[in-house]
Amino acid sequence: PARHSFADSRRICNVSQRRSHRQLANCDVESRRSFSIIASESFSVGDPNKFRELSIVERLGLALMNGVFSIKPLGAAIKKVARNTIVKRAEKLGVPWRAHVQELQTNYDLDTLKRCVEDPSLDYPPYYFREFHTYPQGNLGWEAALEVEVSAVAVHSPLFPDAPPQEGDRRLRSSYTDVLRKELPVTPRDVVDLGCSTGLSSFAMQDAFPDSRITGVDLSPNFLAIAKLRVEQRKSSIALVHAAAEATTLPSASFDLVSLSLVAHELPQDATRSVLREGLRLLRPGGHMAIMDQNPFSEAVRRLPPLIFALFKTTEPYLDEYLTLDLESAMLDAGYEGPTVRYNSPRHRTIIARKPL
Repeated sequence: PARHSFADSRRICNVSQRRSHRQLANCDVESRRSFSIIASESFSVGDPNKFRELSIVERLGLALMNGVFSIKPLGAAIKKVARNTIVKRAEKLGVPWRAHVQELQTNYDLDTLKRCVEDPSLDYPPYYFREFHTYPQGNLGWEAALEVEVSAVAVHSPLFPDAPPQEGDRRLRSSYTDVLRKELPVTPRDVVDLGCSTGLSSFAMQDAFPDSRITGVDLSPNFLAIAKLRVEQRKSSIALVHAAAEATTLPSASFDLVSLSLVAHELPQDATRSVLREGLRLLRPGGHMAIMDQNPFSEAVRRLPPLIFALFKTTEPYLDEYLTLDLESAMLDAGYEGPTVRYNSPRHRTIIARKPL
């Protein structure tokens, strides 16, 4: 079988401002793994392999980049430039970024929608207060909620070269549900979409399984306000719950499919492990947990220059934790059986595991 290894960009071993140059020069690689890829396009679990070390120059470069971004005024200025570039690029591709935001702000009572879905007694986990995607308030502000739909279209626009740029996000989500329809032994009666955001993943799930009951869970009341708006506009039956994915308060053994779509890379490892345990609690015996996210073994990620990765990581504070987490082994540790990996885009993978009967 062929071997895929973690990319140079992922061989940073949780490099951060806290590490000295000397520590970087001696960075160990115990958390980095590779997996055998067999003909069926599934991974075997936990097969360690060797890969090239980052050079000292590359490690020092990463430390320098992290140091630059730790200087708040300088980091904020760079992020502002990066953000403006993203918006202009999106609009050049035909994504109406600013018009979309203005339409939401002007035509809808978003604060009332938020009050309809928000649980004011909810305690937010500390990791959720971090800045995400250049938004100082992270996912707990309106700016992120208003832009997430157009951002998803823009970010995923280059995924499928044979499709129009505006189709990339829709095609990514349908490629995920296509895998589920192929791999799941039966159509799930009840599906919970953890980290549903503004409902993009929940609607994709509903389109794939029109006879299933769909529940969307998210920690951001702002995102859920937009999701509620979209549910009303589509006259959808999707239920929305304001809760953390690792503590949903939903009844045990009440779902046949637990989905975590494009969420794991935004979580610290301990939170991901907690989500896996919660997913197992929510599943009926024989039910499945499915995770769709970036594929650390893809060529696009493997060839990402380390300094570009450092720049990207400033918008994704837990990305290095995701890339160094052996998700398949974590699922086994949580109590699932038979995790299988399928590729659903040039840069994304889907991992499916079952709760024992």
